[in-house]
Amino acid sequence: MSFLSRRLARSQPFRLERYACIRRQASDSPEYNEPSGYLFGEKPLPKGQKRIKEDWENLWVIGMTAFFGLGAIIAIYKPKTGVQDWALVEAQKRLEERGVNLDYPKSGK
Repeated sequence: MSFLSRRLARSQPFRLERYACIRRQASDSPEYNEPSGYLFGEKPLPKGQKRIKEDWENLWVIGMTAFFGLGAIIAIYKPKTGVQDWALVEAQKRLEERGVNLDYPKSGK
């Protein structure tokens, strides 16, 4: 065993213990936010008082509404590219070329 490897072998436990201690105390805060029992950590206001919104809240609501609205419009108007849609159009085109009429006349009563 060389001098360097012996030195590292002796200092290894001390080094790991020191880093574990540093890791635990890195943020100077508890490991998690303890539950307070209130929604989003906000205490309920006394009766008659209104909650004051923060600046970002209205922008977030408007942005999310626009995002989901645009997503819905895109989903509704997206082109139909499925195999079944293509097969239906192709079958209708071939039946029209042959002269086959699939519309049934209504019976008069």
